[in-house]
Amino acid sequence: MKLYPANLEEKIDFDKIKELIREECTGSLGADFVKKVSFSKDRKLLTKLLAQTEEFRKILVSGEPFPASNFINIYPYLDKAKIEGTFLFEDEFHEVRLGLNTLEGCVSFLTKFQEEYPQLSQLLGMVEEDIPLEKRIGQVLDERGKIKNNASQELNLIRTQLAYEESRIRKVLDQIYRSVKAQGFTPEDASVTIRGGRMVIPVLAEYKKRIKGFIHDESATGQTVYLEPAEVLDINNEIRDLEYMERREVQKILTKLTDELRIYIPALRRAFYFLGMVDFIRAKAKFALKINGVNPRMATVREMSWEKARHPLLEMALNQQKKAIVPVSLRLDPNHRLLVISGPNAGGKSVTLKTVALVQYMYQCGLLVPMEANSTCSIFDQFFIDIGDEQNIENDLSTYSSHLMNMKHFTFHANKKTVFFIDEFGTGTEPQFGGAIAEAILTDLNKSGSYGIVTTHYGNLKQLASKSPGMVNGAMRYDVDKLEPLYELEIGKPGSSFAFEIAGKIGIPTEIILHAKAQVGETRVKYDKLLLRVESEKSKYETLMAEAQRKDRLLSQRLQEYNSLKATLDDQRKAIINEAKAQAKLLLDDANRKIEHTIRSIKESQADKAATRQLRNELEAHKTTIKPEKQAVEPPKAIKVLEGDVKPGDQVRVKDNGALAEVLDIRGTQASILIGDLKSKVKLNRLEKISNTSLKKEKKAVEKRISYDTMSKMADFSPNLDIRGKRGEEVLPLIQNFIDEGYMLGMNDLKIIHGKGDGILRGLTRNLISKMPSVVGFSDEHADRGGSGITLVQLKG
Repeated sequence: MKLYPANLEEKIDFDKIKELIREECTGSLGADFVKKVSFSKDRKLLTKLLAQTEEFRKILVSGEPFPASNFINIYPYLDKAKIEGTFLFEDEFHEVRLGLNTLEGCVSFLTKFQEEYPQLSQLLGMVEEDIPLEKRIGQVLDERGKIKNNASQELNLIRTQLAYEESRIRKVLDQIYRSVKAQGFTPEDASVTIRGGRMVIPVLAEYKKRIKGFIHDESATGQTVYLEPAEVLDINNEIRDLEYMERREVQKILTKLTDELRIYIPALRRAFYFLGMVDFIRAKAKFALKINGVNPRMATVREMSWEKARHPLLEMALNQQKKAIVPVSLRLDPNHRLLVISGPNAGGKSVTLKTVALVQYMYQCGLLVPMEANSTCSIFDQFFIDIGDEQNIENDLSTYSSHLMNMKHFTFHANKKTVFFIDEFGTGTEPQFGGAIAEAILTDLNKSGSYGIVTTHYGNLKQLASKSPGMVNGAMRYDVDKLEPLYELEIGKPGSSFAFEIAGKIGIPTEIILHAKAQVGETRVKYDKLLLRVESEKSKYETLMAEAQRKDRLLSQRLQEYNSLKATLDDQRKAIINEAKAQAKLLLDDANRKIEHTIRSIKESQADKAATRQLRNELEAHKTTIKPEKQAVEPPKAIKVLEGDVKPGDQVRVKDNGALAEVLDIRGTQASILIGDLKSKVKLNRLEKISNTSLKKEKKAVEKRISYDTMSKMADFSPNLDIRGKRGEEVLPLIQNFIDEGYMLGMNDLKIIHGKGDGILRGLTRNLISKMPSVVGFSDEHADRGGSGITLVQLKG
């Protein structure tokens, strides 16, 4: 038996997965395929099934217009139509036509995109190229599924005559009814109606003998009768006869159409089998989108390398509670085939085991699985589980006996192509004996070469896994400080049950816990304490590593910002120097021209003193116009120097550079001083003592001088830059300086107004700022406030 036990799918909740897929089907055609989903070891078949679902997932993600309705099950109609002499009704033919329309859409789509979806396109082999029924049915039925008047010449004549007779009888009846109503023979608010397929008029019961005709019915109270006047008896008979003729003609048309359909029954069965399969594959793809399923790599050797696998049902439940699931990552290979998971109760051992079992089973049923795409899955021939309590009163099997029955099957049938899952291995009997039997069984399963996962609390199984080739320990992570489970699987070391720690947290008296530790034995307690210490140290190490990585990222970011800022400043410096050189050259050329003009004028005036003086005055005035303005600098106030020897703790000033410092120590002619955070040694004769008051005033003056430029720039800086009407070469330095100043001043949001126009300035602006490291993003302004004519710039915080 390749699957064990018989109710395996219920135990791992795969029946719920099938129900969720069935709900994604649009009709019974696809739902019938869901019932057939089963475990497979056929690598070629699974590859095809997974590829088909992955291709349809891509179709759904792309938004391509693929038919999404009318996957109708017409098999009952085909069974009916295959019998000679029978015919399908109008509504049945209407559903056949809707299904054929969907079929045509599917075939057309897959034919058009054969290269993009090769696996799905292979299904087209089930469909014959030409089933000309849809057009033929359309000649007989209208869009509502009713027989057209022109379906045959005879039907058209019958319905024309029928319409004429119905119009004639209504006119006659209306005339009779008005006359009877005028005599007061009819109830109020009554009108001409139909009874038994014949048109009649309502008459009060006491006046029924006043009117010649045939009574067809009476009201529930008996106060009103429905009478067919003698004048319209023949017309009603004619109408009834025409209706019979119409019914026979419709039956004749439908019988002929059914005869035409009958020859296509085999082709229709294959075509709608294709439709059912398409509906089923789409349902699998829609379910895969819900669980973020992927098609991982299929290993050629037996190897399971899973990254962040998730239990789909648990994840859905947690999503509804707005909680995040903790994924499972594991690796099983020929050297580590059997994973022994240990850890505290409610720590996630069973959930981890069931997650792996369900996801592996889903994969071998051809379903996309919830894990990272770079994972690797393997194919097994046999799938065994021992999960839950199989106690059976009728067969007199205890819990432990049922587990042993399962173990018997495992040991008899397990081989290198088997994967098995055992939850709470060895429990249900006395621990000393249960652990020994479990160890023997696990050793035997290891010898068989099978793959598997077991969960346990037994220390002997943890020790067995640590020293046996082919086996590996796994632990469910636990927060030692908070005594809370982390639900994370860590492979490579056993886990502690944390029984004593949890008991202490709950409030079990200390003397009871000490007594329990004595019963367990010193060696076992030390082993558990060692696991506890390892877990604690690992948690602290991970915290330190995370902090170090965070600081490293921050340092890298700051270094990148510094390099970027330095490069920007270097570029600006070069630009300023080039501009200054150009302006200097213009000034020099202008000054030379002025001097040459002056010399020439002096020569022409033959050194006339008045003329020479006038020319000299003009030259001096020109020098004044090109001389740069001196900025008023507030002269520093003199610092008062105190008399006396310099001692440790005094405030001093270094004579040759004016640096302010504090004396820390004096040794001979050398003094140790503190300049800000910098320690230095200088000779005593280079220092002069100053007062504390002078020192404070000087520091404030320095701070004021340092902050002056920034404060003034902040006051003058506007977060809006208007470049409308400017040329491209003018715009680039303006934007560069605007962004740099905004970033240096700590601004977060800036606005560049460039207008809409032909979009040239907008393109230049966004191309430039997209390459600036201080910019984290940009976007259009709100449509009501300028839209694409304004670019909003977000700077780094």
